[in-house]
Amino acid sequence: MAEEKKKESKKTKRIKKSAFYKVEEDKIVRDHKCCPKCGSGVFLASHKDRYTCGKCQYTEWKK
Repeated sequence: MAEEKKKESKKTKRIKKSAFYKVEEDKIVRDHKCCPKCGSGVFLASHKDRYTCGKCQYTEWKK
C-alpha cells in the first residue's frame, strides 16, 4: 500500500499571563484591554484588525 503522509498541525504559541501586566512604582498596570461584558478578569485578544474576547466572542474593531 501507499505510505500515508501525516500532516503536521500548527502549534499555537502560548502567552504567559505575566506578559499582560507591568509593574510601575509599586502598582500593577494592565497592558491589554479587558472585556466590558465579562469583567476585569478576562482580556481581549489583539488581532490584526480587531480585539476579541475568547469567552463571550465580544469584538471591537480597530480603526
